[in-house]
Amino acid sequence: MLQPDPNERFRSRRHQARRRRATQRITAVAIVGVAAAVAALGATSLSGGGEGEHPSSKPKAAEKAPPKKPTPRPLPDEIRGVHVTMALMTLDGKFEEYLSLADEGLNTFQLDVKDENGEVAFESPAAPLARKVGAAQSYYRPKAVAKRVHDEGLYLIGRVVVFEDPFLTSERPDMAIQRRGGGIWTNDGGLGWTNQYDKRVWDYNVDIAESAARAGFDEIMFDYVRFPSDGPIELAQWPGRVNERKGVTIARFLEYARERLSPLGVRISAAVFGLAATRDLGIGQRPHLLGPHLDAVYPMVYPSHYGPGEYGIADPNGNPGATVTMSLRHFRRSLLGLNTQIVPWLQDFTYGRTYTLADVRAQIEASRRLRTGGFLLWNAGGVYTDGALSP
Repeated sequence: MLQPDPNERFRSRRHQARRRRATQRITAVAIVGVAAAVAALGATSLSGGGEGEHPSSKPKAAEKAPPKKPTPRPLPDEIRGVHVTMALMTLDGKFEEYLSLADEGLNTFQLDVKDENGEVAFESPAAPLARKVGAAQSYYRPKAVAKRVHDEGLYLIGRVVVFEDPFLTSERPDMAIQRRGGGIWTNDGGLGWTNQYDKRVWDYNVDIAESAARAGFDEIMFDYVRFPSDGPIELAQWPGRVNERKGVTIARFLEYARERLSPLGVRISAAVFGLAATRDLGIGQRPHLLGPHLDAVYPMVYPSHYGPGEYGIADPNGNPGATVTMSLRHFRRSLLGLNTQIVPWLQDFTYGRTYTLADVRAQIEASRRLRTGGFLLWNAGGVYTDGALSP
């Protein structure tokens, strides 16, 4: 038996060792290659490149923060304001005259946007139907007015008369309350009223309110936001009438208006009859139903509008302080538990008897004793008693 050659064994072991090292190198290279491929794939995914990549591998665009909702301008500690018609704004120097009342205590400017005649103070793309029917006029430039009022440090309320609208009912009788037997229904003054159940009427008025809000008005006050109170009601017909209480219908309108206007950073309010909190007047003005949709209620507590014996007062017009006190107590009770502010409309005009500064001040003091949010003075002619606005 031949003995194995030691040199041959050595060469064999060396050859096997070389093969093992070669195999290890190949394996290492393969591992590095795989790692590099994975890294490259990851880089491709992160860079958003690469054909046929999975949609989920695409980088997400930076999400934009939602635009901040406009916030209402701060309310005065006590509203002290006056009513100004759109026609008065066309008189030379009249706007300046009202602004000068700030020296006497004025801090709120209530300006008509849409009035009892159905006229709208200005044109706006936000209210196309008002332009189409010819209701939109050019009494003032809303943005310029809002800027000037704010520059003077005043709060601006835009009044929008809603359902009494002889202009729209004349141009669009299909949107009016109808008269049994044909034609549109009119009240004792011959004025047409729009249909409280017609969504087109809602949109028409809220479009106008929106145009004022976008121009810079701080608050929208809806007036004549009710069913008619005079005229041959028994002859009135409402197309599309809903089987619900009138107060619910008016509340639904205000809820709709609030949904559309609140995102614009304006407050929503409504003017109501002074007796609305005392008893149901049959016109849909029930404060406890309307209040949840309003920032403020403006009761028209004019003493001359209360009959003898109301609240146990023999002559309400002769006792303005007591009359305002009793009416506002009823409103406070009706709105109990709500965040709705009470700001009364007070009488600064003569009706039934001559009104003096003492009469106006008596109403103001009654309002203050009941801790309301302030007051607005009403005079259709825009003439206000000297000294009435003093803080």
